[in-house]
Parts: sequence; structure tokens; C-alpha cells
Amino acid sequence: MTSAKISPDNSATIRFDPTILLKEMPNQPGVYRMLDAAGTVLYVGKARNLKRRVASYFRANVDSIKTRALVERITNVEVTVTRNEIEALVLENQLIKSHQPRYNLLLRDDKGYLYICLSTQQEFPRIAFHRGAKRTKERCFGPYSSGSAVRDTIATLQRLFRLRPCEDSVFAHRSRPCLQHQIGRCTAPCVGLIDQASYARDIRDTLLFLEGKDSQVTEELVGRMEEASRRLEFEQAAIYRDRIAHLRQIQNQRLSDGKGADVDVVACVVRSGVACVVVFCLRGGYHRGHKSHFPRIPTELEPAKILAAFLPQYYLNRADLPQEIWLSHPINGAETLAQLLSANKGQRVTIVARPGHTRAQALAMATTNAEHALSLHLATRSTLEVRFRALEEALTLPTPPTRLECFDVSHTQGEATTVSCVVFGRKGPLKTDYRRFNIEGIVAGDDYAALYNALTRRYQRIERNEVVRPQVLFIDGGKGQLAQAERVLTELGIDGITLVGVAKDANRTPGRETLFVSGRQDAIQLPANSPAMHLVQQIRDEAHRFAITGHRKRRAKTRTSSVLEGIPAIGPVRRKKILNHFGGLQEVLGAGIDDLARTPGISQALAEQIYNALHAK
Repeated sequence: MTSAKISPDNSATIRFDPTILLKEMPNQPGVYRMLDAAGTVLYVGKARNLKRRVASYFRANVDSIKTRALVERITNVEVTVTRNEIEALVLENQLIKSHQPRYNLLLRDDKGYLYICLSTQQEFPRIAFHRGAKRTKERCFGPYSSGSAVRDTIATLQRLFRLRPCEDSVFAHRSRPCLQHQIGRCTAPCVGLIDQASYARDIRDTLLFLEGKDSQVTEELVGRMEEASRRLEFEQAAIYRDRIAHLRQIQNQRLSDGKGADVDVVACVVRSGVACVVVFCLRGGYHRGHKSHFPRIPTELEPAKILAAFLPQYYLNRADLPQEIWLSHPINGAETLAQLLSANKGQRVTIVARPGHTRAQALAMATTNAEHALSLHLATRSTLEVRFRALEEALTLPTPPTRLECFDVSHTQGEATTVSCVVFGRKGPLKTDYRRFNIEGIVAGDDYAALYNALTRRYQRIERNEVVRPQVLFIDGGKGQLAQAERVLTELGIDGITLVGVAKDANRTPGRETLFVSGRQDAIQLPANSPAMHLVQQIRDEAHRFAITGHRKRRAKTRTSSVLEGIPAIGPVRRKKILNHFGGLQEVLGAGIDDLARTPGISQALAEQIYNALHAK
């Protein structure tokens, strides 16, 4: 078993600055936790859009005295990204119960269970919310974790199957359709707009869906859609198409829960010399939250070795061991550690690396949260200030740098050449100042010419004082690329900018880059754990990402053939099966590899080929 000392990152504590946090906050649903200086959770909330919701707390004019008092005590904000609002709602409820935050409204546990009930004994059964004991004369599904979860599910079922939600007394005395029918959520059996047989079929579909047999429902809907099309009943076929699309979206949102087992999902992400390990907890089939760890690591940065050192320290002294641990990377000594944890728990504990099938969804979610947590960590002022000071010393700059720029070139065998320019300030990336340059009129694959073109266009504007001048200009490349930057600045008569070429070693190993500084004879080789090197890696990696993204978008615009027709292995029959399975092209574009592989006649390998073709940007 690999052994290494891992301790918390004891970076200098500074005053909380929300501007850095909000720059990196994701525009996704999730749960946020406000913490004070002691790490105590002050408040837990959920959001459809985390960035907008968290930003609302830090407005200049906040009316609520409670909110102002809360904001004054905040020293950190942690977020958990979820895939939809329902997951966020369930997680928020669990975290409020476990942390009892001071600024949350705390309610006692209600002893009444929550169910969705169908009154199947009636001619036109009703779908309803029920709190209390199960009703023996109705089909009840649950219990659910919250009233909001029940209402959200009922709303989904109404959009899908259009069942009546009204009380029997209202149903018996209607003379015209109500608003629910007008907005497409009820077929209006109260006034005879649907016959009993058709309504009974919708009830059957609803029961199958609630029993977890949604795949069967989808297959039957595909058949009905094709039959309606053959009969030229296109409006009815469109209704079935929309139901299929909605069902596919719901199926894609499901997160594996290990069939009710207690599971920890552990993902490790490394970037710019910093590691983030996220532990996601799934307990009894429910997502219970996650914790992000930023261990201090040696120069060896492989995620597998970081996990191998982290796991024993994290689990060996814990009493609440899970039954399963899913890892983002395989580690050495996993069997030995599993035996030791099993002995401590008195029950079998298994460690699985890169679980397949639907379990991979949970691992993907943990990895996504690790990426977001690491982005927030890298963007904090304390981290960046240390790195900027280290860079100033490493390059022996005459004044403290406040603005850095980095250029990178991206193309595919000379096609759609794009050059990126990213800008960093003392507080992190200045994304509004990022620029991309589309390169035309050069020999395909000539990186020097592309770089010269982009630098000339950029620094002509700087020479005219239209753009703020940087103190340091990084070029992703060696002496040849650096010479192009020197040529441009000389031709434009610009001085006072330090030029640095960032060259990788032969194996492209992170942390072993060589820095070529204009005007110096000797190259600079910084240690892999140097904060200055971490800053160079961060800005170089960001320039690389921005260049590739722009190149792929540009390349995609030049390819006008149909995305499905352009895939060699997809003929008319398979294309029709795929479209019928998902209900339309937009739903196909939003599907993952595993979703595509569930289409009849589509293998896993072909699904990967289709996915890659659809997302080649």
C-alpha cells in the first residue's frame, strides 16, 4: 500500500472575497452551504442556478436584516452540484437535518408519510397527494422525502399522461374543461373529451412508470407514435413524440444509488499542481452530500497515488464505514485496504475503481463537483497572491505583475487554425478580456505564422492604447515561438513587457516545463511544487482550453452534413430507430453514450462513435 503524508492545505487566511467565488460558481442546480470562520454551517439552501442564487446574498442593497447578519459572518461557501432541482431539494433537506444551521428554519419531523395515490376503483381515476397511512382501496406509491418532491412528481405525471387531479365533487359537477385542460395537463374526462378506454390506457402507463417500468412505457409509446403516423393522425403522433422525449429526459436524470447500499464515491482531480479529492455519500439510496479535500501533495501528482495515500487516512479511524467505495482511478493495495476496512466494520467492504454502467453516473457527478471545487480553490485570492509573488521572484521582475497574458495555437492538421489569448489579474482569470483570433491566409499547420498574425493584431491595439498592457507575456512553446513574439514587439516598438516561452519536456510531463525568458541566456527550470510554476501551468492550461474550444466550434461550422447521415455505420433503418427511441433529433443530441447504447440494435462501441460524431466541436 502506498504511504504518504497528506495534511490539510494551511494557506494563509484572508478576508472572504465573494467576487472570486462568484466568478467560478457554476450556472447549474445544486445546494450551497454558508460557513463561518470555525467551519460551522450557518445556512443551507438550494438553487436552480447556483451562481445567480449565491450572488443575490452579496448585493449592495439587501433589505433583510437576517441576510445582512448572515453575510457578515460568512468566510466560505461550499457548493454541491446536482443534476436537477429534485436532487437538490432532497439533499438540502438532509443537510438541514444533519447540521441544524442557525439561519435555517428548523421544523420538527412530521410523522405522516407522503404518497402519490391513484383511485383505481373509479371509472376515471384521480391522481392525488396523500399524507398519512397507506390507503387500502387505492394504489399508493412512496413514501416520498418531502411534499415538494411529491408535487413535482405529480406535475411531471400530469405533463406526461394528463390525468385528472381534481376532487370528486368538482369532477362530478363540471360543465366545461378547466384550466388544467387548457394548459395541456388533463384530458378533461369530466366533460367527455376522452373515452374510458383511452383514459384507462393512460392510467396503465402511469402505474408502469411509478413501478419503475418506464422503458416498457417508452417502447409502447414508440409503437403508438408510428401507428398514428401511418393513420395520418399527426397531432396524436406529436403528443406521443413529446411524451417519449420527456420520458428520455427523466431517464437521463437518474443517479445510481447502488440499489440502496451505503456507498462513498471518491473522485480525484489534479490541476496546476493542486489536488482536490471529493467524497460523495450515497446512503440508503439517497444522496447525503459531499466533502471536498485539498491535501498537500509532494511533486508526484498522479491521482491514483494521491487516492492511495488519502484513503487509509480518511477511512481507518472512521466508525461509519460504507459498504462500497467507488474510485475515479484504480489504486495499488485496494484489496488489502478493503480487507482492513471489512475487519473494522465487521461487514464486507468493497473497493471498486471506475464502476461501469449506470454507477458511472454517480462517479461523473463526483468528478464534476471536484472540478468545480478545484476551480474555486485555484481562484481564491490567497492562492493567487502567493503565486504572483513567487512568479515575481522567479522572473526577477522590476515591479509586481498585475496582468499576465498567454497565447496558444490550436488546429487539426492545419484546419480551422485558432489562436487564443487569455488574461490573468491578481484576482484570477479576466474572462471578459479573453480573445480568439481566426487565422487565414497562411500555410496550413504553420504555427509560427499563426502566432505572428495573432500577436500583431493584438499588440497593434496595445500600441494604440486600446487594450491594457500586460507586464508578462507567456507563449505556449519554445524558442521558435518566443522569437515570433520578440519580432512582433520589436516591429511595433513596444518594450517593458517580459516575454516567456513555456516549453514542455519530451514526455510532456506536468511540472517539468522549461521557461525561456527573452534576453536571458540560461533557461529557467522551476521545481514542480513551486507556486510560480503552478501559476504558469494554470494560465498555460487555460490558454490551451480556450484555444481548443474555439477551434472545435470553428471546425464544426465548416461541416454542414447531417450529423446522423454523416456517420458511416448509421443507415436509414438505424437512423429511424434512434429517432423513434428518443422522440426527435434534439433529444438524440442531448443523450449520453449509455443512453444511446440502450437503443435497440446499437452496441456500446457504435454508441461511442455516434456520441463522438454528434459532439465533435
